[in-house]
Amino acid sequence: MIKYKINNKKFIYLISPNKIDNQSFYHTLEKILKTNRIAFFQLRLKRTSKKTCILASKKIKKICKKYKVKFIVNDDPFLAKEVDADGCHLGQSDMKITDARKILGKKKIIGVTCHNSKKLVKKNIKNKANYIALGAFFKTKTKLTKYLANFKTLIWAKKVTKIPIVAIGGIKVDNYQKLLLNRADFLAISSYIWKNKKYKPLKALEKLK
Repeated sequence: MIKYKINNKKFIYLISPNKIDNQSFYHTLEKILKTNRIAFFQLRLKRTSKKTCILASKKIKKICKKYKVKFIVNDDPFLAKEVDADGCHLGQSDMKITDARKILGKKKIIGVTCHNSKKLVKKNIKNKANYIALGAFFKTKTKLTKYLANFKTLIWAKKVTKIPIVAIGGIKVDNYQKLLLNRADFLAISSYIWKNKKYKPLKALEKLK
């Protein structure tokens, strides 16, 4: 089992924007990771060619390694293996964790979204997921909010497992502390950083103290 040393200041699981359009993204990403506030960075590019994902992965992996941030690929264990990412994140419509483990091996991180389901949490604990993602806790524009999670499930999950719990969905400056107070280990954040109409990415990050 891969273990994490939980750092109270390094609780952010940063997810990429849906599109990476230009070189300025990588400069901004480096500035963000340099703050030592980010524990994970997940590449989540939907409807993007494999070639583009590979090129982006190589650049991002280099930056993540420099600042000791775990680089995670969304959905695709094959891509994660090809670019030698630190791991892969699986949704419920993706490959089974047991099959992904065969591709990636025992030393790579595999996290699984369990929505608000105790049954899925128990199943993925049994299947030795390295972290469990619960959510969406709040409505989000990043993706269609099909499942909403509640704090009771988060509190329960923290009692039944020592596996880190990642809270996802609509997390921003006016609600993130509620999740930390209810003992979420990491907060998955995307739109608040990349699509914030009030603050640029670095300033938005600074607000999450």
